[in-house]
Amino acid sequence: MRFLKIIGFVISFVLVISMFQNLLTPKYMSDIYEGAMVGEYYKETLPHDIIFIGDCEVYSNISPITLWEEKGITSYIRGGPQQLVWQSYYILEDTLSREKPDVVVYNTLALQYDQPDSEGYNRLNIDGMRLSASKMRSVFASKFDDESMLSYLFPILRYHGRWSELSGDDLRYFFTKDRVTHNGYMLRADVKPLEFTPPAPRLSDYNFGEGALKYLYMMTALCKEKGVELALVKSPAIWPHWYDQWDTQTENYARANNLLYINMLELSDEIGIDLSTDTFDSGVHLNILGAEKVSKYLGNVFSEKYGVRGHKDDQGYVEVWERKVKDYDNMYEIQQREFAEEGKVSTFTF
Repeated sequence: MRFLKIIGFVISFVLVISMFQNLLTPKYMSDIYEGAMVGEYYKETLPHDIIFIGDCEVYSNISPITLWEEKGITSYIRGGPQQLVWQSYYILEDTLSREKPDVVVYNTLALQYDQPDSEGYNRLNIDGMRLSASKMRSVFASKFDDESMLSYLFPILRYHGRWSELSGDDLRYFFTKDRVTHNGYMLRADVKPLEFTPPAPRLSDYNFGEGALKYLYMMTALCKEKGVELALVKSPAIWPHWYDQWDTQTENYARANNLLYINMLELSDEIGIDLSTDTFDSGVHLNILGAEKVSKYLGNVFSEKYGVRGHKDDQGYVEVWERKVKDYDNMYEIQQREFAEEGKVSTFTF
């Protein structure tokens, strides 16, 4: 009897702590939407042909809905803001423990970083991961010396003092959250054209760091172990600057490891990118017009290079993805309407 009481107490304690943690953890529904991106993946019910990983150059510049509409290819973007190479690796490790895509695509911009950036960016890329060995390893690789590993694994330790910041969103999204992306793609319909190309600052060292390369090697080895093709891409966004020295190092790595590398900056004309219409922030990120062009191009490459076959003949996939298409089209119409009325656009949940 005493044992049962102890078990009951432990269960009750865990439930209470979980409730408080769920209440106090930021919801990312009204601002900083990127904080909700990583966790959305776990709502998926079907596997994917392609998994994209990386920073904003994947989640802003590639549309999985377009890949479906053009080729019947299913895909998901497991991206995050300022997602560092080791964070991409552990998110990939987590993903490949759940499914086996035909291709993993890694965007190479973050290879320039060899150290953690900030706690804020760490949180946006780690907090949404489900508790696992991969999440623990990502925390260990990312956290600063003065940060507690437990505060990442149990966010209530980090956010226990957030009572004064609670809002209606914390109650509204206590049990469940809206989606803020379309299979990881952050849709933007507004246009802010490129007016000038900022000069590229000179660097003291153009070599990728040992830490970044270590995790790129680990990513390559993991994909080989799992029997998954790995491809490297550089998006056609012009800023931050992609130096020739970085491009050469990436080309050499891809050649040495028999990987496909696509520098879309050099293919912008072929893809049809027009930075007077296809960007919402002067060439840093693409809007939906640019993202759809990139996605059509990549769909052709991956179907021809890797023989990725679509699922348009599978009714189970069609039903799920047609709902996704409808949500995507609705969001595009909403943003176009708001942009036309106010000259600006917000990111909506659906």
